[in-house]
Amino acid sequence: MADKETIAFIGTGVMGRSMAGHLLSAGHPLNVFTRSKAKADPLVSQGAVWRNSIAEAAEESEIIITIVGFPADVESVYLGDGGIVANAKAGSLLIDMTTSSPDLAVRIYDEARKKGSQSLDAPVSGGDIGAREARLSIMVGGDAEAFERAKPAFEKMGKNIVLQGRAGSGQHTKMCNQIAIASGMVAICEAMAYAKRSGLDPVTVLKSIESGAAGSWSLTNLAPRFLKGNFDPGFFVKHFIKDMRIALESAERMKLELPGLAQAKKLYEKLAAQGGENFGTQALFKLYD
Repeated sequence: MADKETIAFIGTGVMGRSMAGHLLSAGHPLNVFTRSKAKADPLVSQGAVWRNSIAEAAEESEIIITIVGFPADVESVYLGDGGIVANAKAGSLLIDMTTSSPDLAVRIYDEARKKGSQSLDAPVSGGDIGAREARLSIMVGGDAEAFERAKPAFEKMGKNIVLQGRAGSGQHTKMCNQIAIASGMVAICEAMAYAKRSGLDPVTVLKSIESGAAGSWSLTNLAPRFLKGNFDPGFFVKHFIKDMRIALESAERMKLELPGLAQAKKLYEKLAAQGGENFGTQALFKLYD
């Protein structure tokens, strides 16, 4: 264990808890902090060390990993008073795995460099199942040297790990991922609504279409959930709306129109307004059913 760098993991929610658990199981000394201490208790019972603040977690670690909620949370955790950048030791590696703003990722990278630290933006895809089974797709932006240092930790959490380019590139890649999922989920819900309305058994329909040209991860994994009335979050609707907002704002700055994404965002906002913000993204089917 002595040759493994000490890792701080900040944010142990639906996905973070599993991701941190894999690092702990791999033998990394692990410091944890999250706003709700109870969420970290399972990790502490397995040997992780609870830290009383973000600053303390950063000070006591060589690698600091975060996966929090919104860009405002990321900015506060990294750049706010008592944040990671100000308190990490020189030579530390800072890895934000939240889906956040590409521009903010660049700011964190620049501020970390000033303090003698490395920084990567490394958002993930795969949801709660991917996190639990350590097969997340990890999209990384930053320097190649920092990526190589982080790779052993990434390999404990994911399978498809790609350095996309300079700082911010991981977040831009995640936006591509979310754009594809958003419009795809609308199509999946509409297909299953059509199947039901026409008198077909949607579960049987899935058997025919999920392995053909219409196939996708969402069709195979999320359609069965909503057809059973399971709207538990693998990824929260409120966080998906946040991602779509980031993507649309970034696209606007690039003078790129994304009408499919804009429509998906409107539908998810309608779902949230009806009390669905804490459901999983598959709950969009409620609007059709």
